[in-house]
Amino acid sequence: MMRYDAILVVSFGGPEAREDVLPFLENVLRGRNVPRQRMLEVAEHYYHFDGRSPINQQCRELIDALRGQVSLPIYWGNRNWNPMLADTVRQMAADGVRRALAIATSAFSSYSGCRQYIENIAAARAVAGPDAPVVDKLPPFWNHPGFLEANGDRVRHALAQVPEDRRAAARLVYTAHSIPLSMSANCRYEEQLVEAARRVSALAVHDEWDLVWQSRSGPPTQPWLEPDILDHLRSLAENGVRDVVCSPLGFLSDHMEVMYDLDYEAAAVAGELGINFVRAGTAGTHPAVIAMLAELIAQRQREDLPLCAPDCCPAPLRP
Repeated sequence: MMRYDAILVVSFGGPEAREDVLPFLENVLRGRNVPRQRMLEVAEHYYHFDGRSPINQQCRELIDALRGQVSLPIYWGNRNWNPMLADTVRQMAADGVRRALAIATSAFSSYSGCRQYIENIAAARAVAGPDAPVVDKLPPFWNHPGFLEANGDRVRHALAQVPEDRRAAARLVYTAHSIPLSMSANCRYEEQLVEAARRVSALAVHDEWDLVWQSRSGPPTQPWLEPDILDHLRSLAENGVRDVVCSPLGFLSDHMEVMYDLDYEAAAVAGELGINFVRAGTAGTHPAVIAMLAELIAQRQREDLPLCAPDCCPAPLRP
């Protein structure tokens, strides 16, 4: 029987003060050929919210909720900001942890949302040295009933905010972080999101839905998944849609991209177009999500849940 002696929550990380923003973005972009001017433009998104991303607090709340469901100690390490993953794995080694199960705060399969976390964990273990614990990562859980139920509940709540006489005609628009087509071709990210959107719509009993993308970056010459949420809102307005419920299905919890690209930017465009824009919550710490994670941990303890295939979600070829 598998015996984990700790849980490790692994996330993207985010700044929590204005002075954190540029060092954080430098961590995110290290090794990438991104012009500094572009980094400064993205920094303005964070400064709009006084430099604080919601993601770290969301991780704290997830961990607090999970502690009520599992008896193992829970550690937390980030890819790009404090607490840094390598520091956390070093602490786990010092505490005598021998085998841990990692939960990445990403529900879908892609290089950046799955394989890169496996690589991050391997790099952190190398830094921690020979006493580093063995760390397995839970596979993506996009199709788990708990994840779908949580999103269905969030969507139902958002739909209820549309006037009843217009609710049936409201357009349900799911969003996820766009990725390069070169990355999408090597994983099932788009396919999984389409299927998850279909299942959540069935739970919410709402047939009028679309899947679109947000938060693309990279040079304009590089093709990414489309259409973008802002272009899609303009298209809906041209077709007479009056109400849009937007569900950030591709995000487990609120990120800066959710706050800036949806709550600020998309909401502003919708207002200009005369569209009533309602944003559904992310799954976050919904009780169904916490119960799901506890169940998946128990399944791995019994070895009833397979891990990702060794060749899953390979890195895209960079030009």
